[in-house]
Amino acid sequence: MRDRVKAYIAMAFAMFTVGSSIVVGKWVTLIFPVFLASLLRFGLASMLLILILLIVEGLPKITGRELLLLLLQSLTGIVLFNICLLYGLRWTPAVEGGIITSTTPLVISVLSVILFKDKIPMRAWSGVLLAVNGIVIIRLLDAPSSSDESGGFSWPGYALLGIAVISEALFTLIGKKLSGRLSPLAITTYVTIWGFVLFLPAGLYQAASFNFSLPSTRDWLCLIYLAVVVTVIGFALWYYGVSAVSTSTSASFTGIIAVSSLVLSSLLLHEPMGWNHLIGMAVVIGAVILSARSERQPKLAYQDHEKWKTN
Repeated sequence: MRDRVKAYIAMAFAMFTVGSSIVVGKWVTLIFPVFLASLLRFGLASMLLILILLIVEGLPKITGRELLLLLLQSLTGIVLFNICLLYGLRWTPAVEGGIITSTTPLVISVLSVILFKDKIPMRAWSGVLLAVNGIVIIRLLDAPSSSDESGGFSWPGYALLGIAVISEALFTLIGKKLSGRLSPLAITTYVTIWGFVLFLPAGLYQAASFNFSLPSTRDWLCLIYLAVVVTVIGFALWYYGVSAVSTSTSASFTGIIAVSSLVLSSLLLHEPMGWNHLIGMAVVIGAVILSARSERQPKLAYQDHEKWKTN
């Protein structure tokens, strides 16, 4: 029970940071080009993670197949997710960005059944569908005011955010498959390094013409936040959590993205929040609780710390 509670807390905090990255990303993309921002973020995160991994665990032995899965995970969850998210936010209010990306619970569950033949119990499906219903309450009831704000529905923005959702779902599913062999810290480190490498060509191209005196102290702090809190801490906590719970439970926890982004969008960006947002957030939180209660036996795939070092 104690391990399961730790996993829930870890996933909740991780998804809160992802939701906050939507708001912070809105600020960052006003100053930094998308590829340069991603290069700087994952470059800083990679340096920190390599140092931490060497001190805490040492370098693990990784097979060619695992390295390929880590590359695929980085390509989907870091490169495609961040490109589509940051560009999509340019045409979409941050509130709607958080809502759209929070359809991830259903996408994760459906893909886990299609790709990995996972069997999800009815109670767990109820939690996932309840999370989606919470998102629908927020999104549909807010549609008129949101469209007025943005001058009409931005289908390119919605399409990009939809791709981001699918990418994030694959990111979670691949990470769960890797969690039985590698520690959360090791997965986070290698996925982040791959992300830095993949962003390197386009990031350097944008850096050549970027005026680095333009960003303010707040802009740099936002980048540091994305690197340290969202990437280093958030990713590691997420991998810790998903290795201990079922796919459907981890899927429902991604609904916290909506709660986080809505609250922070209202507080920091002064975007409007109505009663429908509050109801939707309450439903999402209820879905997370329902999914957590459907969990029967916690399974920490990497509970033996000595195994990390000897493999």
